[in-house]
Amino acid sequence: MTCHVTGSMGTFASWLPIVTMAGIWLGTGFPDPVYAAPHVHESPQAETADEHHHEEGATKAMSEAHDHMGPHMKWTERRPAMAGDETRAATIAKILRDALSKYQDYRVAMKDGFEPFHPETEQPRYHFTSKWRGFKAAFRFNPAEPTSLLYKKTSTGYELEGAMYTAPKRMDEDSLNKRVPLSIGQWHAHVNLCFPRKADLATTNWTRLGFKGSIATEEECDAAGGKFYSQVFGWMLHVYPFEQSPEKIWVH
Repeated sequence: MTCHVTGSMGTFASWLPIVTMAGIWLGTGFPDPVYAAPHVHESPQAETADEHHHEEGATKAMSEAHDHMGPHMKWTERRPAMAGDETRAATIAKILRDALSKYQDYRVAMKDGFEPFHPETEQPRYHFTSKWRGFKAAFRFNPAEPTSLLYKKTSTGYELEGAMYTAPKRMDEDSLNKRVPLSIGQWHAHVNLCFPRKADLATTNWTRLGFKGSIATEEECDAAGGKFYSQVFGWMLHVYPFEQSPEKIWVH
């Protein structure tokens, strides 16, 4: 699908810093119209401005088993299966599988603008993220254009395993259900987090603060001198379209 840009080059240029910042932080595709979600009024600057200095913690948070994150992980509620849900989910998975075929070679992905997220940090799974796709996904859903590709590191490079869709943090579950049926896939979000002020990073007690910290309320965070976030990043959904069963394709 073609994205039409109107206005002068100066107007377009003014968007470039926002596009550069957005990426995985927004969780954000100009879609096949059948999958279009309602327009969401988001401020890319507001979504991203305070979150960049938590990248190292985010690397681990997005890579590790989500069930270990306790009060800092929120899932969409599993809905009863509705007529057409399985067919719609299978169609999304097929579109994604076809779209990912060329990215079996991670170098092709990098040429297309997917950047590895902290490749210097050892991870069980590496997110290669397209900032432009992340920006577009804030407004529309295109199953052929995931925000991130999921790779496993090998002795010769990276092996493609799946992909990650993103959506804005303010999107409600009805809107997420229009993207992927919630009877099949469960989106997740990182919530109730307390982070230290930048000046206090060197002395931070990470058993209390951060993605695995014990603090999960604004009151506790204020008392600890930190900064509380009810949610960081947008909604995320991992999909493994090369698997053979729906349970493994939409594993959480």
